[in-house]
Amino acid sequence: MVRDQSGEAVRTATAAWPVRLLVGGAFARLALMPFSAAGQPVTAWLDRLASLALVVGLGHILWRLTSRLQRRLLWRVRRRLILSYVFVGVVPIFLIVAFVGLAGALTMLVTGAFLVRSELDDIVADADSIAATIGSHLTTGAAIDEVLAGYRAGSGATFPVAVAVLDGDVGSAGAAGPWRHAPRPAALPAWIGKAGFTGFVELPDRAPLVARAIRRVDGGRTVVVDVPLGLPVAGRIADATGIEVTGPAFAGSAPEGGAAPAVRVEGDTTGGFASAGGLAWVVFLERTDWGTGDTQAVGLTIRIPPTALYQRLFGSHARIGDVNVGSVFLVLLSVVGALFLVMQGAALVMGFALARSITGSVHELFAGTERVRRGDFTHRIRVASGDQLGDLADSFNAMTASVEGLLAQAAEKKRLEEELRIAREMQMSLLPRDAATIPGLTVAPFSRPAREVGGDYYDVVRLGERRLGVLVADVSGKGTSAAFYMAELKGLVLSLSPIYESPRRLLMEVNRILSASLDEQSFITMTYAVIDLDARTITYARAGHTPFIYLKPGEPAGAQMLVPDGLVLGLRGLEGHFDALIEEQRQPIGSGDLAVLFTDGITEAMNEEADMFGEERLSRLLQEHAALGPTALLDRVLQDVEAFVGTADQHDDMTMVLVRVDELPVPRHVPLVPAAIA
Repeated sequence: MVRDQSGEAVRTATAAWPVRLLVGGAFARLALMPFSAAGQPVTAWLDRLASLALVVGLGHILWRLTSRLQRRLLWRVRRRLILSYVFVGVVPIFLIVAFVGLAGALTMLVTGAFLVRSELDDIVADADSIAATIGSHLTTGAAIDEVLAGYRAGSGATFPVAVAVLDGDVGSAGAAGPWRHAPRPAALPAWIGKAGFTGFVELPDRAPLVARAIRRVDGGRTVVVDVPLGLPVAGRIADATGIEVTGPAFAGSAPEGGAAPAVRVEGDTTGGFASAGGLAWVVFLERTDWGTGDTQAVGLTIRIPPTALYQRLFGSHARIGDVNVGSVFLVLLSVVGALFLVMQGAALVMGFALARSITGSVHELFAGTERVRRGDFTHRIRVASGDQLGDLADSFNAMTASVEGLLAQAAEKKRLEEELRIAREMQMSLLPRDAATIPGLTVAPFSRPAREVGGDYYDVVRLGERRLGVLVADVSGKGTSAAFYMAELKGLVLSLSPIYESPRRLLMEVNRILSASLDEQSFITMTYAVIDLDARTITYARAGHTPFIYLKPGEPAGAQMLVPDGLVLGLRGLEGHFDALIEEQRQPIGSGDLAVLFTDGITEAMNEEADMFGEERLSRLLQEHAALGPTALLDRVLQDVEAFVGTADQHDDMTMVLVRVDELPVPRHVPLVPAAIA
């Protein structure tokens, strides 16, 4: 109950902090408004902190609401599948259409801008060509008036062209064409070089741009040709491309002293311009200031009607024989688009049908399991499909038909006996069947629980080619709980022994993990030893377990009772004391040495008079029969224990592991030197 109240308190606190953060941030912002209005810098960081609190609190609340709404709306599998099909089938259609539309519009805009710019460049080139032609006539010695008169008579330009001839850089020598867009140039600015100039010029106090070409002629004369960017030029561009050009650079030209007459391009019924509909875009030109020579970009607004542009690109000139390439292209696009829509529609219909079939079967299974949960085993699922879902429904029906019989059979068995049998099998399977060993060592293990299941545990872990870990542990109590704690200990040892080479470190880590999982009335005692044949040492540590017996052959002292300090495993709140008390010892080993690890079930075995077998009796027995092999010695110990106990009941689990060092390998760092040859 305490855990439930604690968990509820944690959930309540977790849910309340975003609201508190949001409210606190809002009140802080309101309180700081007068200071912010006064412009006091000391409150700037407080204002940002309050804004951050508002954003974090509101974001967390929105995230929680969205998650809750998602769980409620998408609890049904059918809704999830339908939403998935919408994202897979419908959304891509809109994305593809949007992509094609944007790509087509961008292509059309770029193409239209290119066409307009090409036409403007052609106008500049025409102006330069006119200037070159007039200049070539002037170099032949013809009079200026005759050349200009001939130009006026033979000019076939579709837009106004103004020509002026200067003597050198100053002084007008003649003019031809309308000079209504600006006064005739009387002198050239200093930035005009000997090579002349071609490009767009901005004249002083004039809005429209002028395409101007300047050519220097032999004899000290200069030809200036102007094409004002007015309505006639816009009409020419509209006729050539179908694109309307507007903007400050294009405006009506006013004659000197009067308004400019309207200019209409021949053959154009729209007044010289394209339709007002279409896509708007901007074309940038580089214009030069006539007075200073500075250059700057200027934008021209263009409007591109898709139909008109398409007619220019794929009109009568885009034909192969009698076949219009544009029409064929449109037909192919229409066919591909229609096929795509048909296939997408069919996929959506099939997807919705499949979703309905799957979710219908899932709903039937859900309803069937609910009926079975309430104890109605007569309910049958009706799924008419002949696929895997139908087979699943048949399997479910067959299962519910046999559940009653299975329940009747399970009721005839005793729950406790079944539990103990399973627990014993599990426990025996956890103990090593064939003790792992390495060359040079012989291991003889034994374990027998006092009841169906016990808490003793031993294991032999191979840590390398020449290293072996041996452990014996005893879980407090007996029965099923001790067996399960034993299983947990085995998993920890097998996972941690390859990581921690030190027995002390391994016991510390095992204690840290077990102290969080064992109940307050349980603990584990354990002895863990690592035998390293290469280092010729045995390293061991003890966690409140029975002494560790070690025998060396020929030693007058006999068997050594090794009892390093150590606290039992799994006591809550004592992790620091455990780490401080645990002690690790190490001693050298030799051939014939015998290490014995055992539980208190051996030494505390009692006879009918309640006398215990004892550690001294065990030590003396091991020393007397140390010459026997490990297996024979183990059998002799067990025989003596059974003889001592007699007819008394076994009150505790008995476990013992004997490890004998048969021979030590030659150290790897010492080279083998052959005997000297006589």
